[in-house]
Amino acid sequence: MKKIVTFGEILLRWSKNGARRFSQGYDWEGHFGGSEANVAVSLANLGNNVEYVSRIPQNDVGRACLEELRRWGISVNHVVRGGERLGVYYFESATDVRKSKVVYDRQESSFYSSAPGMYPWKDIFADADVFHCSGITCALSPSATAATFEAVEAARDKGLRITCDINYRKTLWHYPGADAHATTHALMQYSDYIFGDQDEWEMATGVPQVPIDHMMAGSVLDMDAYSAYFDEMHRQFPNCRSMMLGLRNQITTAHHTLTALLWHEGVIYKTRIYDIEDIVDSVGVGDAFVAAYIHASLKWPADPRRHLDFALGAAMLKNSVIGDFNLVTEDEILSVI
Repeated sequence: MKKIVTFGEILLRWSKNGARRFSQGYDWEGHFGGSEANVAVSLANLGNNVEYVSRIPQNDVGRACLEELRRWGISVNHVVRGGERLGVYYFESATDVRKSKVVYDRQESSFYSSAPGMYPWKDIFADADVFHCSGITCALSPSATAATFEAVEAARDKGLRITCDINYRKTLWHYPGADAHATTHALMQYSDYIFGDQDEWEMATGVPQVPIDHMMAGSVLDMDAYSAYFDEMHRQFPNCRSMMLGLRNQITTAHHTLTALLWHEGVIYKTRIYDIEDIVDSVGVGDAFVAAYIHASLKWPADPRRHLDFALGAAMLKNSVIGDFNLVTEDEILSVI
């Protein structure tokens, strides 16, 4: 079975129950998560051979983190132990017209101090076929950025398929000299598959997004405009085989519409627009899409339309699962597409 390697920072997410605000009540609920770990869990849950690479502290919290990953069948053989603490984020759930809030506490975490030479990429990639990374790791610190580029260069030299989620988090890019556009654009140049939503693609490329207002289940997308849009993306990233664009309309907190477009080797594919009216937890929807797309591309390599349908079906279902991880099966995804 082909091995997929993901690289990033696993986090501890703290939330109040229900729709309580940070200032309400005393009980907090914790979940492990983080974009690249979410992708790893989804891929393993779909039956793939997955290794997760990160740096976590040598303490009981770090040990619990490894136990959680192993529970889902993920290899953690090359996780580096060191640093003082696990990164944390606090999440306040959205409700009705009130938006969700995220407060990050990641500075000086174990992964924050990742640096080149810390991860044995030659050994990690010895039996790997796919490497997944994201722009989040480059938002943390200059040394984590350097470690990320060391990884993609090693993956490219080994001939691995490289997948990249733009994953732009504006509030993380604050270290001296941080340049989200230039750094993310450079990372995307290594990538065979690139994932992102409208805002993320615009940040990374400087190309304005195609206007779309109030997307509903019956909306018709301007495919001529998207054709010109992807032509420009292909000009900027000529070595990329597949580019995914996620489209979401947040009507209320619990009611979204969701679809996506795929550019694959010069052909644009579109899929249905899902109308999701009872969202439980929308955290990790993009990660669910990424993992499902990678899974589908490996299982049904000659069917790009199926890759897109499967990925969007997984993303839609994630809205029904509490926590960061998308704990749905392949059969459940197939049943909704």
